Amino acid sequence: MSKYYLTKERFEELKKELEELKTVKRLEVADNLKRSKEYGDLSENAEYAEAREEQNRVEGRIFELEEMLKKVSIIEEGKGNSDAVHIGSQITVKKDGKTFNYTIVGFNESKPEEGKISNESPIGKAMLGRAVGDKVTVKLPAGETMYEIVKIG
Repeated sequence: MSKYYLTKERFEELKKELEELKTVKRLEVADNLKRSKEYGDLSENAEYAEAREEQNRVEGRIFELEEMLKKVSIIEEGKGNSDAVHIGSQITVKKDGKTFNYTIVGFNESKPEEGKISNESPIGKAMLGRAVGDKVTVKLPAGETMYEIVKIG
């Protein structure tokens, strides 16, 4: 059983989304289904087919969220060994003389453009367990790249 690493904020967002899907969205879909049935022959009823597709999407997302939330491990920033990189660490690394700041997060919160990299990404995986001063070789699609860990926060 794999874990889903989430910040407390993201966990709360997903719980809120799940609650809205189970209450508000399910009722909307049920109303749309009921209304579309009134148009007659279901085999040629585009509104009914669309409402069924929406129902499948909503139920699929509910199932996905329920399964995910059962397997959540909350990332507690600032906790754990700050001498080594772990999920939730904010790190500063150098590559080719340039400095980059990253936060190691679970794959569900990954936003590379914001410096949030997944623990399952090549860079994230390579950094886990490493310490300040370590030189880490990362295998990327474009080839191998060397990073030096400058700071762990």
